[in-house]
Amino acid sequence: MAKCETCNSNKNGVTITKDSINGLMETVRNLYLADDIPWVIGYSGGKDSTATLQLVWLSLLELPANKRKKTVHIINTDTMVESPVIEQWVGKSLKIMKEAADRDKFPFVTHRLTPDLNNTFWVNFIGRGYPFPRKKLRWCTDRLKIQPVNNFVKSAIAEHGEIIMVLGTRKAESQRRARTMAYYEKKRVRELLSPNPTMANELVFSPLEEWNDNDVWVFLMQYKNPWGYSNQELLTLYRGATADNECPMMVEKNLPSCGKSRFGCWVCTMVEKDKSMEAMIANDDEKAWMTPLLEFRNRFGDEEHDRERRSFKKMKGYLQGSYGKLHHGPYKKEIREQWLRELLEIQLDINENGPEEFSDLELISIPELRNIRRIWVFDKHEFDDSVPRIYKEVMGKEFDDPEWIGAEAYGQIEWSILKETCNDLFPDEELSFELLYSLIDTENQANSVNQRKGILDSLEKCVKHNFYKDEDDATDYYTRQLDRKKKMGGRYNEKFFAHIQDEGEEFADVPEEAEDK
Repeated sequence: MAKCETCNSNKNGVTITKDSINGLMETVRNLYLADDIPWVIGYSGGKDSTATLQLVWLSLLELPANKRKKTVHIINTDTMVESPVIEQWVGKSLKIMKEAADRDKFPFVTHRLTPDLNNTFWVNFIGRGYPFPRKKLRWCTDRLKIQPVNNFVKSAIAEHGEIIMVLGTRKAESQRRARTMAYYEKKRVRELLSPNPTMANELVFSPLEEWNDNDVWVFLMQYKNPWGYSNQELLTLYRGATADNECPMMVEKNLPSCGKSRFGCWVCTMVEKDKSMEAMIANDDEKAWMTPLLEFRNRFGDEEHDRERRSFKKMKGYLQGSYGKLHHGPYKKEIREQWLRELLEIQLDINENGPEEFSDLELISIPELRNIRRIWVFDKHEFDDSVPRIYKEVMGKEFDDPEWIGAEAYGQIEWSILKETCNDLFPDEELSFELLYSLIDTENQANSVNQRKGILDSLEKCVKHNFYKDEDDATDYYTRQLDRKKKMGGRYNEKFFAHIQDEGEEFADVPEEAEDK
């Protein structure tokens, strides 16, 4: 097992010297001049990526202009749910960076990458009703961070054949990171360049791999930021995000380090508590306006009460279960609408009562709202079309959606009448309303001859997915179905009859063929 040789050095002060930094800068220059392969630097705005970019920038400054020909792409991934303070910080930094590169005729090009509109957090969480991300259902990272970077890298590779990705990863970050980096060191095809296991023709250069947290801070404080941004302000950000408001660099053993602060998505539920945002609010009265964000995140990330907020059917309408219980699927309509309303209310409150620089902050964008509207109306058959209504009730203005073409036959009035009728005639049938509005809207959407192909199959699916009285009835039906398969010697879900439950079993992948069973 590889050892993290620099992990302990985090407790023992600084390991870098002026000579070692000069030597590292010479290495960067030699690697830059060795070929024509373009570089891509990942920049998050945090200390490690800032130090990496600063090291490369200062290194290339020493080269004559005629040798600085190879393009260096600086990419930042905006998940669209970043902490507003950090998002603003990074945006300003990229702007100043571009101005400095243009002024000095540096071969640096900045890019701000965002997820595809169908992959954003709110489109999946509020639109489709995905359960909030957790250990066994981490659907966010790939969609929000990895795919945008991979798409950019693929386009760069397609144009140049290969690229060198420059990252601020360090062995001292964790034992796991150290083991991973040590593993790929052994697979290096060229000195200092490790292969990316998930992307062909991408080589990874990690110039700070042997540095610890204190080395990073000393470098940032003792070397002036070359594009003109304030490293001292970055230190202040980290200090504010540390519970004790302390950020020592040349520390004694066991003293806290700013390196333990983490910045990321304010909606992140992969951790039990967002300690960085909590500390920011606790340490600075001027950041109290972020409290509603933290409270909202804690409400929707409440795992104890999450199951009851979700449908007992899976996303495509079928049943699946284990250990005698059905697996709950996407969030119910009323929950999704409630969260959209709360999110818009928080956004409006920040715009009107928060700091001036956040008066135009968008927690959720208009294009995302338009996409959510289409998912609710066309995919989920919720023809009451509630997005424009919720938006107007909260924001006090009409919802702008010029390309919208909806069905004119049914709307909010018809929806309310149908719901009231179902409640009156079938008070004990929980799914009667969903069954009827799904049937009505499926028929209504097939309003032309070309669209009527397969209409009977679509109507049959509506019935198959909604003929249960309630969850108990659905559980009984699913149990009897599996029991018949078991007795007849067919394939069946054995885990439904098991007694020992695995954590996160509810979020296991389901084979597509389950849809038709």
